[in-house]
Amino acid sequence: MIIVDAHCDTITKIMEDGTGLRKNNCHIDIERLKSIGNYVQFFAAFIDPSYCQAYPLKRALQIIDEFYSQIEANKDDIMTCRNYNDIEEAVKSGKIAAVLSIEGGEALQGDLGVLRMLYKLGVRSICLTWNYRNEIADGVKDESSGGGLTPFGRKVIKEMNELGMIIDLSHISKTGFWDVLECTSAPVIVSHSNAQKLCPHRRNLTDKQILAIKDNGGVIGVNLYPEFLNNSKEATLKDVINHIEYISSLVGPEHIGLGADFDGIESVPTGINGVQDIEKIFNELAKLNYSNENIEKFAGKNFLRVIQNVL
Repeated sequence: MIIVDAHCDTITKIMEDGTGLRKNNCHIDIERLKSIGNYVQFFAAFIDPSYCQAYPLKRALQIIDEFYSQIEANKDDIMTCRNYNDIEEAVKSGKIAAVLSIEGGEALQGDLGVLRMLYKLGVRSICLTWNYRNEIADGVKDESSGGGLTPFGRKVIKEMNELGMIIDLSHISKTGFWDVLECTSAPVIVSHSNAQKLCPHRRNLTDKQILAIKDNGGVIGVNLYPEFLNNSKEATLKDVINHIEYISSLVGPEHIGLGADFDGIESVPTGINGVQDIEKIFNELAKLNYSNENIEKFAGKNFLRVIQNVL
């Protein structure tokens, strides 16, 4: 079984802590990933709002540089993957497959040339907004204006489709969400968001949005942050399973995956202290009589389908 986690903030975390990717006290490190087996991890370059007004592109490049430094230092155990074939090669050679993404389209600074250069640097997915408005679209904290994709944002969608980059709709405003689905010619992902019906947080998806992701052929990554699971500071494995079951009941098992948000969240569900505990989710699904086939879809096959289709 191949596990795909569509979102973590571990690179930023180790930069803040002055540690490394080999072994640390974060939610994710190479030693724990290797102990699990076949693992595909999306590593996000998160553009914190404090950098957005001055030099968001420089911040993105700093994080990307750290990403490649860590890959090089641990090249016997992890490799950068730019497409599905690279992931197959990583799995075959017993290495962790690392996919580079950006969280926050501020990094583009309104320039399609920057987007193309980031692609050449290995970026394969962009979360178009964080919580706030940028040159591409409004984020969920700015959606009261009703703003969606800007004219530049529409050009970004077209260019990402042509380059072969995965569009990520976590954090975007509802109007922006619908604008993207109208514009894109490829499946999208919502890398780390849950079901609003179970937890009425603005970062979660309505039933209508979840159904639209199915129609698009995309995938939703279940987020492990308690506030997105039950709108409190504490959650359990049962809360995670509830969101998986709810989304599956709406759209079937082909459009849901894992987007843990490790090292980007302040707390985790009881008993899931890091990547070392991720298999507890799959084991619980097995206890609930989910078939091996459907567990494998949730664990990674659904995201792998989008990767194979888009990259």
